[in-house]
Amino acid sequence: MPKMPVMEAVVKILEDEGVDVVFGIPGAAILPLYKALTKSQKIRHLTVRHEEGATHAADGWARVTGKVGVAIGTSGPAGTNMITGLYTCQGDSIPIVCITGQAVRPILHKEAFQAVNIAEIAKPVTKKTYCVLETAQIPQVFREAFKIAREGRPGPVLIDLPLDVQRGEVEYDPAIDAPLEVFKPSPDIRKIRRAVEMLLQAQRPILMMGGGVMLARACEEFVALAEHLQIPVIPTYMAMGGIPADHPLYGGMVGIQTSTRGGNKLFLESDVVLCIGNRFADRHTGDVAVYRGERKFIHIDIEPTQLGKVFPPDLGIVADAKLAVEALLRVAREMTPRRTPSPWSQKAADYRRRFRRKMDFDQVPVKPQRVFKELNEFFNPDTIFVTAIGLYQIWSGQFQEIYKPGTYFCCGQAGPLGWEVPACIGVKLGKPDAQVVGVVGDYSFQFLLGDLATAVQNKVPYVLVMLNNGYLSLIRQPEKYLYEMNYGVDIGYDDGYGPDFVKIMEGMKALGKRVLRPEEIKPALEWAVRESNRLRVPALVEIRVDRETDASMGASIDKIVERDPVIDLPAEEPVATTATAR
Repeated sequence: MPKMPVMEAVVKILEDEGVDVVFGIPGAAILPLYKALTKSQKIRHLTVRHEEGATHAADGWARVTGKVGVAIGTSGPAGTNMITGLYTCQGDSIPIVCITGQAVRPILHKEAFQAVNIAEIAKPVTKKTYCVLETAQIPQVFREAFKIAREGRPGPVLIDLPLDVQRGEVEYDPAIDAPLEVFKPSPDIRKIRRAVEMLLQAQRPILMMGGGVMLARACEEFVALAEHLQIPVIPTYMAMGGIPADHPLYGGMVGIQTSTRGGNKLFLESDVVLCIGNRFADRHTGDVAVYRGERKFIHIDIEPTQLGKVFPPDLGIVADAKLAVEALLRVAREMTPRRTPSPWSQKAADYRRRFRRKMDFDQVPVKPQRVFKELNEFFNPDTIFVTAIGLYQIWSGQFQEIYKPGTYFCCGQAGPLGWEVPACIGVKLGKPDAQVVGVVGDYSFQFLLGDLATAVQNKVPYVLVMLNNGYLSLIRQPEKYLYEMNYGVDIGYDDGYGPDFVKIMEGMKALGKRVLRPEEIKPALEWAVRESNRLRVPALVEIRVDRETDASMGASIDKIVERDPVIDLPAEEPVATTATAR
């Protein structure tokens, strides 16, 4: 068995695991790994401006490719800066591996410079952490880390490497090494049959597509199941785009924030709900008693402890989402011929048409809803959207129309401000030919804007669309209605102390344009797409929006408070059509 520097073996393993780009910042305690990276012909390294940005970029790359993302940092604060990114990936089930350097073993317990027990610190926000104390263990630790990141409910892993361990050699032959097999649990066919029976016996069934279906790349089969049984589909927020927004069976979104009026109304009328790969998040369910009602729930998830975590299902099934959907489709085809549209299945499209929120505002300052109307009309269905947390994210979930799986990404559970700027880098590198658009708020943009320089340096073009209201607006709204105050949330608009975002972009050698009127939005988007791709840099379209516009939300899905005009249209006589995918 040939001997080689152990970090060269690590690089061979990264290449073999499908990694072609890593994000990090070199430091003294991780330089042996960087020395090995210089010899790689397959892996590109991007030097980010903050280790949190490295984790978010790796996160974006993992989401769009379906592979395991990699972020690298040195010892001490590099690892602690990665905690937010690890937490984000844990919450959204995204597989990444973070690699940190560490002080040499003899001084780990002596308060050495930048020596911190990052493996213990990161445990609550990872699937597993390692502090590798023997050089010979490193190759198998890395193989196991990639397997753990992928297997079951995907998630993050951290590997901490003392400097003296990195400097060692190891007997390693890449020709006889391979990724470890990932186990995918198959569903119990008896439970699958029972689930189909419950759907067939129901009067008003719904299929709920969770983010796990998206991660398993099972959206096509899921839609085929819905079409065969003619059952409306309601995706969770993490599954936006899993069924086309214009599909006859798409019922809209359910939730107390990122929801549609038709989606909540349809769900409240249902009697049986089959849920796959979702976790019943609190912003989705709201008041659980209202959410549950008298309806029955079938819950399928790859992670056994997800079943019953929020409330007990009437039928729980542990299985990989893709294997479960394939089994459901196979059994459904055995048990019943393809069904024709029913008055219930036709309610999906009918409610989407009849119960809407107004978007075509012409006022100045621009209403936020108008921004999303322009985005829907301007960008094609292949555009990939990236967004984080704030009122702009809630409006995005309420108003954006997404038509294809893997074209809408959001940090749904952790909600870290600043996620979009580095995540867009990872998404664009993972899918270089796609048009990537980050929808950002003025406050979130400021958290990790340093990574604009990373994008410029590495010629990573994408478009940022900013809704600038000069507020921490997601906090301003509950302050207003729950606490009757406006305190600590004003960060500047036209009052002399708000940032000039166009100048910030230009200072980063990127592009920026400010929009003040609704009719300026489309020309600005055209400019941003054209010039961003021509110059290979990010381009920002900053849209000054109405400061006091609030988002529609509520404590329960039956009590959403509408803050702006809504559209209620009369029912039409249903026309029998066969529902097909876009």
